[in-house]
Amino acid sequence: MKLIQTIKELRTELEGLRNAGKSIGLVPTMGALHAGHASLVKRAVAENDVVVVSVFVNPTQFNDQNDLLKYPRTLEADSALLETCGASIVFAPSVEEIYPEQDTRQFSYAPLDTVMEGKFRPGHFNGVCQIVSKLFLMVEPTRAYFGEKDFQQLAIIREMVRKYPFNLQIVGCPIVREEDGLALSSRNTRLSSEQRKQALQISATLFASVEFSKNHSLAETKAFVENKIAEAEGLRLEYFEVVDGNTLQSVAQWEDTDYIVGCITVFCGEVRLIDNIKYRGVQA
Repeated sequence: MKLIQTIKELRTELEGLRNAGKSIGLVPTMGALHAGHASLVKRAVAENDVVVVSVFVNPTQFNDQNDLLKYPRTLEADSALLETCGASIVFAPSVEEIYPEQDTRQFSYAPLDTVMEGKFRPGHFNGVCQIVSKLFLMVEPTRAYFGEKDFQQLAIIREMVRKYPFNLQIVGCPIVREEDGLALSSRNTRLSSEQRKQALQISATLFASVEFSKNHSLAETKAFVENKIAEAEGLRLEYFEVVDGNTLQSVAQWEDTDYIVGCITVFCGEVRLIDNIKYRGVQA
């Protein structure tokens, strides 16, 4: 496994592999890797000849500078994990390498990027599209892998690929959870032991709501989740939306669409956690 920190070296390395007919998988990450990231990398390794994992805390997608400063940076541990997963290249550039000058490009995929995270984190998805598009142009991957925990992000990246002439396949991979149900997240490392217990109410509520939904209306199910989180100690709901899994637009009735997903964001102390659950159907 090679550690590469410059775009020039990355392109030189990949050009030779591409010319040899090798397929290239890309797993974009912001580091602080866990078993969820490992599952993406292992799938990429199984489906490609070469796997590039980027480790880069992208400043343009943080609308809260305090969140950017506190984001964990653990390159040494990340590299050790990636080697065990079979990654070929770790691309860990500096901010100056990626943004030698300000990226002024604007990406707009309304209404996908104006709801939920787009509403509460203005500019976030523009920053995501900036860095992901840069990585696609640098790596020119055959396939790129993203986790379904960032459900809205995955939908927006799929839309970007449809509208931009990127010749690659986007592969969405299932949420990976702890044995007790908590969705894996790099932000979980910021939770105290007490907060870690409190955060379990997020996934527990979502799982319970799936059963609840089988005999109740969509509005009743939404209220069930909102009330459970409101009652939970240490948690503060930012939003819970029940949406069409393809358009990300809110739905009012279970019969409105074949693919329905509940997306939630909750603060546990100062730590902002996201999760989602499928209620009906599969992606179109």
